[in-house]
Amino acid sequence: MRSIELAETNIKPLKNDLVSVVVTTKNEEANLATCLESLRLQSWPHLEILVVDNGSTDATPSIARRYTGLVFDKGPERSAQRNFGLLEAAQGEFAMFVDADMVASPILVASCVAALRADPASVALHVGEVVLGASWWSRVRRFERDFYDGTVVDGARFFRRGALLSVGGFDASIWAGEDWDLDKRLKRLGSIRTLDRNPVESTTSWPLEPFIQERGVAPRPLRPVLYHNESGFRLGRYLAKKKYYAGSLDDYAAKWGRNDRDVARQLSPVYRLWTVFVEGGRWRRLLRHPLLAAGMYLLRVLVGFAWITRPRKNPPIAETPSNRG
Repeated sequence: MRSIELAETNIKPLKNDLVSVVVTTKNEEANLATCLESLRLQSWPHLEILVVDNGSTDATPSIARRYTGLVFDKGPERSAQRNFGLLEAAQGEFAMFVDADMVASPILVASCVAALRADPASVALHVGEVVLGASWWSRVRRFERDFYDGTVVDGARFFRRGALLSVGGFDASIWAGEDWDLDKRLKRLGSIRTLDRNPVESTTSWPLEPFIQERGVAPRPLRPVLYHNESGFRLGRYLAKKKYYAGSLDDYAAKWGRNDRDVARQLSPVYRLWTVFVEGGRWRRLLRHPLLAAGMYLLRVLVGFAWITRPRKNPPIAETPSNRG
């Protein structure tokens, strides 16, 4: 079932290619149904949904099987799960991965296919995320996340699957910064574009509109984005997760060298606290929203403290709702 028909939109991909969407899970019974429903409601009809679980002990596998017959179990962590889904189980010309607490707007997949078909030199796309949540900190996170689209702290989510196969997917030995590492290897094959958030007017109802609206965001006009449900945001849990994963960023930096241009910016306090928020005219948003900007800088300073006090090495752990930020 599709709520928004492709014919209603101005999105015109050149071919009817199959798109494989991989959702990785670990005890996600609270989030998974909404995520998979958003995929089932995509305007793009040529879609396969794959769920790669990691030993869930709740109802996650049974929920997944209500939406797709492509349900697998793979570990020990998210890179191995994604690689299995994207490289081994998927059959599509294009592939995408999403997290179980994300909701895809109904025009997202069609927009991604059209963008890559229109630009043969591109191998992947950065897809905009909109943080959901009505609390103060969720609003701050939503404000912050908008600055990152297409920057070196963003990570591609939609791919030509042939390019993923060529580079071997994610480096499973890096369990923080693995998306940055993948981007760097993909750029050897072609460019990574940022998907435009061009609006589409449609009078057809999207059944998930109330879900988005209740979490502080107006879903109309429709835009090709991923909604990231952080309505249960907890500051302490968020900082603990940042500190934990910061320990492995040293492995990513060692692989490419700290003098690498991307690495230098990704790990630079100056870039992460200032440049990324002002480059390309973004500084105007800071002036328009001074209270949100103040909250964002407080959050970034706290994250910076977590970075300074990070452990130098941690064993990888499986991502679960309790440690995701």
